[in-house]
Amino acid sequence: MNVQNPIFDATSALGGSAIQTGYMSGFGNGFETEALAGALPLGRNSPQKCAYGLYAEQLSGSPFTAPRTTNERSWLYRIRPTVANWGRFEKADIGLWRTAPAHEVDVPIAPMRWSPIPLPEEKLSFIEGVRTITTAGDAGSQAGMGTHVYLATRSMVDEYFYNADGEMLIVPEHGDLRLWTEFGIIDIEPGEIAIIPRGVKIRAELTNGPARGYICENYGGAFSLPERGPIGANCLANPRDFLTPVAAYEDKDVASKMYVKWSGNLWVTDIDHSPLDVVAWHGNYAPYKYDLRRFSPVGPLLYDHADPSIFTVLTSPSETPGTANIDFVIFPDRWLVAENTFRPPWYHMNVMSEFMGLIYGVYDAKTGGGFVPGGISLHNTMLPHGPDMDAFEKASNAELKPHKLEGTLAFMFETRFPQKVTSFAAEIPSLQSDYGHYGKKLTKHFDPNKR
Repeated sequence: MNVQNPIFDATSALGGSAIQTGYMSGFGNGFETEALAGALPLGRNSPQKCAYGLYAEQLSGSPFTAPRTTNERSWLYRIRPTVANWGRFEKADIGLWRTAPAHEVDVPIAPMRWSPIPLPEEKLSFIEGVRTITTAGDAGSQAGMGTHVYLATRSMVDEYFYNADGEMLIVPEHGDLRLWTEFGIIDIEPGEIAIIPRGVKIRAELTNGPARGYICENYGGAFSLPERGPIGANCLANPRDFLTPVAAYEDKDVASKMYVKWSGNLWVTDIDHSPLDVVAWHGNYAPYKYDLRRFSPVGPLLYDHADPSIFTVLTSPSETPGTANIDFVIFPDRWLVAENTFRPPWYHMNVMSEFMGLIYGVYDAKTGGGFVPGGISLHNTMLPHGPDMDAFEKASNAELKPHKLEGTLAFMFETRFPQKVTSFAAEIPSLQSDYGHYGKKLTKHFDPNKR
């Protein structure tokens, strides 16, 4: 087990809390970590009496009988069990967060694109600022996803949240987030991602001003590393680069609220303490982070264009082999070297549907200026898409010497389900109403007398 940058800061201001930051490296490992020496029981999970007067609680991310390779659970040793947080829950305003199935509006079948949604002047927490763009599948049957933008202008103070509907893949685009979880503390910035499994309690704090980014809410199988096949044992996202936080806890008795998203609704109850009170834990079901700039891309070295699946960072499997519930794909810095090849993505129709975002830089298939950091594009199931006219003309006539794409990071949430656009997304000013017709600008080059 490799612990990176451990820092221990026990502060009396938090009532004896142990605020310890640092990470353990590896994907899906069985970790163990404690903020107080001896808090983890040895050789057993549920002793008659836990050290320090703690409670033992198991958090299961899979059925008990799931195969060992997919069985996920962690044991948490906490000041109070989660059931002690269970006051009378009342329905809360879920705002513009939607859960599949959510068929709110019919939009014409066409590619769609949005400019960045501006950060609001009103004070919104990470949870209050979620704006759903599309939904797909059915959360109740644990299939599909929701795609969202978050607009956060204030930290969550004495407010806590967990999502029972799905795990959340968080992709910052503007501003940093500190995610206080019951497993420990995760700091992320643009270029990094965090994955919060379903059922894991968090509080989101802003560390350098307002924040904006994207969320993929995964209703299906937990994200895992894709199989590399003929690529072999190395490249793509390497397991050692995934980081899970070391244990940290709050022992804080103060009037607070806990929010739970369950079956598409948001519920809230009053509590009188922090639920982020896990002093020690062990297991393989935990939040983690990954720096997308550590992704090691592979690609064609002579001619032609490989499928975008070679850029898959994480995948959520379905019951059909080779067909993902969700693929999380990125397009990072990389060299283009193929000879006699049209290097941007080809023109395409796809059984999968693609939600794209841009974290920074320029995406090579859209050079006309309409797709900028913070923006979104949607190319739905079996709808045509491809490079715009500027990108086509430039790539068709470029000198094919080695060229490095630098300072760029785009991503895609790809799913086997059609994505339903929400009323919010269909009506906001950021929607680029003319984008669906960008293909009409492509001119006819056909000449039967000229090869």
